[in-house]
Amino acid sequence: MITIIDYKSGNLKSISNGFKKIGCEYQITDDEEIIASSDYLVLPGVGAFGSAMDNLKPFEEVINEHVNDDKPFLGICLGQQVLMSESEESPGVKGLDLFKGNVERLPEGVKIPHMGWNKLNVLNDSPILEGIDGEYFYFVHSYHVVPVDDSIVAGVCDYGVDIVASLSQNNLFSTQFHPEKSGVAGLKILKNFTNLEI
Repeated sequence: MITIIDYKSGNLKSISNGFKKIGCEYQITDDEEIIASSDYLVLPGVGAFGSAMDNLKPFEEVINEHVNDDKPFLGICLGQQVLMSESEESPGVKGLDLFKGNVERLPEGVKIPHMGWNKLNVLNDSPILEGIDGEYFYFVHSYHVVPVDDSIVAGVCDYGVDIVASLSQNNLFSTQFHPEKSGVAGLKILKNFTNLEI
């Protein structure tokens, strides 16, 4: 059973359809007790960093406990960005700080937002990217993550500069792209996540 956190900042229909396509049971909830008792958590995200963090306040403790217990956690799009320490998009707002680093606006000279399909180049082994390398994934974003530790970067895409597309550390994973909107390759990533051992 996959638990998708409903914090009023995520595209719940899209990600739930992804899990439905791979035949995986899921639940969508904002109940802290259910979230706390879940083995697999997914945090989708759309919108602005600041408002997302406001909406996440009731869930910060259970998310931290889940990650500290080394249970599988997947953040998607804005759900990757809020895992960082802070963001240029919302100065003074603290992120979940589960990955050390910042979120920065895409550099001048590239089209913003970055919207469309880009090739994923896998840099470091990650269980959610098993069997993936060179496939194309769907991106929609104006900001990108810049982690302090390069070793947690699982994959990047070339968008004039290397954009961090996926992070991986223990059982904490994230993607800047939308696996649920990325065809067969994206569904494979969701399947890899559901196959993680607890």
